[in-house]
Amino acid sequence: MLRVSNRRLSRRSFLASSAAFAAAPALLPRFSVASPLATLNVACIGVGGMGGADLGSVAGCRNVRIVGLCDVDGARLGEAAKAHPQARAFPDFRVLLDELGKDVDAVTVSTPDHMHGPIAIAALQREKHVYCQKPLAHNLRECRRMKELAARHRLVTQMGIQIHAHEAYRTAVAALRAGVIGKVQQAHVFDGKSWAGPAAGRPQKSDPVPEQLAWDLWLGVAPERPFVLGLYHPANWRGWLDFGSGTLGDMGCHIFDPVFAGLGLRAVREVVSHGPAHHAETFAGDGDVRYTFAATAATAGDLPFRWTDGRVRPDAAQAQLPAGVQLPGAGSFVVGERGVMVLPHWGMPAFYCDGEGILVEVPAMQGLNHYEEWTDACRGEGTTSAVFAYAGPLTEAVLLGTIAGRFPGKALRWDAEALRIDDAAADALVARSYRKGWEVK
Repeated sequence: MLRVSNRRLSRRSFLASSAAFAAAPALLPRFSVASPLATLNVACIGVGGMGGADLGSVAGCRNVRIVGLCDVDGARLGEAAKAHPQARAFPDFRVLLDELGKDVDAVTVSTPDHMHGPIAIAALQREKHVYCQKPLAHNLRECRRMKELAARHRLVTQMGIQIHAHEAYRTAVAALRAGVIGKVQQAHVFDGKSWAGPAAGRPQKSDPVPEQLAWDLWLGVAPERPFVLGLYHPANWRGWLDFGSGTLGDMGCHIFDPVFAGLGLRAVREVVSHGPAHHAETFAGDGDVRYTFAATAATAGDLPFRWTDGRVRPDAAQAQLPAGVQLPGAGSFVVGERGVMVLPHWGMPAFYCDGEGILVEVPAMQGLNHYEEWTDACRGEGTTSAVFAYAGPLTEAVLLGTIAGRFPGKALRWDAEALRIDDAAADALVARSYRKGWEVK
């Protein structure tokens, strides 16, 4: 039983409270646009699927001009170009960044996971503000580099976790920060989805590359391989180790987020997978990853934190649900000293203790527009709440879980400062090898 207080927490107050939990950049962002009334010139890299949604949402923000479009799929690029005829269209992001140069203030990155880091790093090095879809990068070294570059150049950044700005997640974060269930003793995050790839890996075949698809550009930094129809592009790349991040990478950044923000989590101390080992080329389904996070002011000590996906479900008995109430298909629950908060993915939180609903009072939290936060901040108005200083450590936690899935049963200790895992085989996965001609500086 959630009672929403009439006292509203303003956007300014909410962001101020965020600073107590998420480390902000040492320097305030600099702005490439002189005035909130000025026009922000944006180039969108990846304009199909989620990229199309990002393009439409950013284009709908005030004082935004779409000046560049990029996609390796000519059909998708052509559709976007029809909708934005004033923008120049490119199949190669490197050519876009070189040719548009100072005509671009900001860039969106909405590609398969393996190209997030290379594209975003190139944009940040050119001092462009960046909106990047989750997970922030495909590997830990790129993720850390993005965070460092954003801080060094004082750029405005936002990771694409749109529900971060939704009233449900904002309310849950406010409740945890207010301590309504006391100090938190354990956290469970879960999703019934499964982005597993075929256990056998790639078939011994190849198909003709569709005329509209620049396959070499789609592969980008990943090792060369033949095109196979329906196996990778446009929607099945998430289950492949070379291109995606599995269910954990796809959904973890969303579902970890309110727990991460509400409890001020930062450093993973240890991670161990209790699920099946990932295959040679693909992610296995039914993940079960156990983390230990360093204690914060909102936890009762170092925090046990469990992720499950597919057919593996958390122990519902620990959620202290009333009779007849079930856990949602995706979401989280956190167990505190005075009760449990259950948060469905895209739903308002509920609070329980010993099989009964409990009444808690939290400030009314209004939803925000995740895209407008970024475009406004790029023009010097306000700040973003999923800035890379916050999204970087969040993504690092997710990526550590994807690495642990390759070494089931082995406890991996993480040295965040040194960017190092205490196991040589696991540590080798902190960075990736780049295909010749695609090296990332």
